[in-house]
Amino acid sequence: MSASAIVTLGPALFAALVGIAVLLGAVAVRPGKPSSDKQRLTDYAGGPAARRNDLQATGLARRLVLPPLRRFVRWLARRLPVARVEDARQKLVQAGNPYNMSAIDFMGLRVLMGIVLGVLGFVVSSRSQSLSNGMLMGLVLAGLGYLLPSLWLGSQIRKRRKEITRRLPDALDMLTISVEAGLAFESAMLRVAERWDNALTRELRRTVLEMRVGTPRDQALRRLTMRADVPELRTFVAVLIQSAQLGVSIADVLHSQAALIREKRRQRIEQLAHEASIKMLFPLVFLVFPALFVFILGPSIPRILQALGAASGG
Repeated sequence: MSASAIVTLGPALFAALVGIAVLLGAVAVRPGKPSSDKQRLTDYAGGPAARRNDLQATGLARRLVLPPLRRFVRWLARRLPVARVEDARQKLVQAGNPYNMSAIDFMGLRVLMGIVLGVLGFVVSSRSQSLSNGMLMGLVLAGLGYLLPSLWLGSQIRKRRKEITRRLPDALDMLTISVEAGLAFESAMLRVAERWDNALTRELRRTVLEMRVGTPRDQALRRLTMRADVPELRTFVAVLIQSAQLGVSIADVLHSQAALIREKRRQRIEQLAHEASIKMLFPLVFLVFPALFVFILGPSIPRILQALGAASGG
């Protein structure tokens, strides 16, 4: 295809790509259908949210347009190596399964965004620049489109880890108090999950539901650490499992681990306080000090210039 033909078809291709991008966004935020195990856990917990999603009215666009587009996205993802799909699945679990996307959906989204941005950059650049520059811009935007979902997912994982780390000491204190008051460990976890609503309590609630449908406690707790991927929580679960195998009182273990987690939180806060002075150097040097110098020396600059001019003229 010649450059003139590309320029002629540019607006039509641009409109088509914008339409594909809109449909892609709709597919990305569309809640996926829960699996049978997850549906049983939701029904057991009595949560009405999933049932409301199932009862929502499906419009004409969702019935006719989105299913073929979703199948196309999954077809793209199946062309990728299995190792990458498995890595994406693990990262989605650590991010809390945002928008209920599966690994196939996420990888297909990355490929499709790369294609859309690549073609879009090629078409727009070819209209104002040469064909070679348009191809270069298309390749750059294709790589950017492929990386953007991964960067977004990484930010979601870091945000979730930070939230779990911040909520862990309070949750362990509440768990310790509940166990010392006479509640069973499973009931104490459910009490903590009912008290707050955050990433950690949602994972605790899921762990309790897994225990109640027959999953052994050790296996459910290990799955909890895999989903959260927080070092403090992993250490706590390892100590808890080992103490249960050795016959140590759970209340004593919870009390000691809660004190240890509180001490780590205090040390982390002190470290952040020490780093604050270093982080303040940049705004002080480049933002505060120049404005302060202008405010103090500004009125005297004309007089200094007049004095220098008089001295040079004399």
